Amino acid sequence: MGAFTPWRGAKEVSGVAFVVAQEVPTSSSMAVPHGPAGVGEARHRMREQLNRSGVPETVVDDAVLILSELLSNACRHGRPLGNGDAGDGDVRAAWRVDKAGRLTVEVTDGGGPTRPVPATPSVTARGGRGLNIITALAQEWGVRDSATGEVTVWVIVTEGHRREDFAARVGGPPFDFADAFDDLD
Repeated sequence: MGAFTPWRGAKEVSGVAFVVAQEVPTSSSMAVPHGPAGVGEARHRMREQLNRSGVPETVVDDAVLILSELLSNACRHGRPLGNGDAGDGDVRAAWRVDKAGRLTVEVTDGGGPTRPVPATPSVTARGGRGLNIITALAQEWGVRDSATGEVTVWVIVTEGHRREDFAARVGGPPFDFADAFDDLD
């Protein structure tokens, strides 16, 4: 896989075209409110920055989904950073593209009572599939603890890594719609 290339635009001055290299950030970090309010803003900002950086659309789509899952998990299972005892504060979202073109997405919270591990939810469960989705989309992921109690879940996303059995890994058993209508005859 090749490295992501920064966007380059053309600028015309007096009939002569000049190539202008735009400074597009290859990394970003932002505070996100602990709760659902900031997830949409974080997703939008990530998509915009990665698109401007020339990251392939499939990687951007996977990364935005991963960011959403990580932020949701941090808000559901982790404490906010800072004055978390008061119930306010933020979690931190960060992403960066390295020279090899690998995108790393990280979300840091104030820690919680459990460790981030993939669950095995029932077919009818309304949640519990987030880390399974991440496992299916990521090249690699893990958890890093700090001495101050912060927990960072990091994910590496690369082009062409999505597992072919993605839907089967995060959903239930296959469902044949024709079978559902057999009993109606």
